[in-house]
Amino acid sequence: MEFSRTKLSALVLLRFVIGWHFFYEGMVKILNPSWSAKTYLLDSGGFFKGVFEWMARNDSVMTVVDTMNAWGLALIGFSLLIGLFTRAGAISGMVLLLFYYLSHPPFPGIEYLFPSDGSYFIINKTLVELFALYVIYAFPTAHIIGMERFWATENKMKA
Repeated sequence: MEFSRTKLSALVLLRFVIGWHFFYEGMVKILNPSWSAKTYLLDSGGFFKGVFEWMARNDSVMTVVDTMNAWGLALIGFSLLIGLFTRAGAISGMVLLLFYYLSHPPFPGIEYLFPSDGSYFIINKTLVELFALYVIYAFPTAHIIGMERFWATENKMKA
């Protein structure tokens, strides 16, 4: 797929800023031994409230959830930043963001312990970032600017 310089710049910049957001969020959680998603999950609302509350009340499940959340964020972010396995990173990021959205959907009548940083109705920043990751998935750029460029060249030379 060919991109103009402007389109390529916009797509790479989008991949980079989302990658940074994920990587930073993951590293903050990894480096803080007292961090846990437990309070966040206990504050869940919407259709899947019971599932998320069950996760939060089960210590062994929370250990897995906390580890997968922190390391998932960091690895997804790293993959997007360096441009390696970006389509897998984008899909994984979309799944993670979908969990975040389902645990705290911005639906009318649901109140949360922690106020949101804006006023939302059905669509919030989490959903916007999820769809931005879909754009990264649909229009890959890492084979042009990213580590996948070297992988693609190596595979072409073998053929």
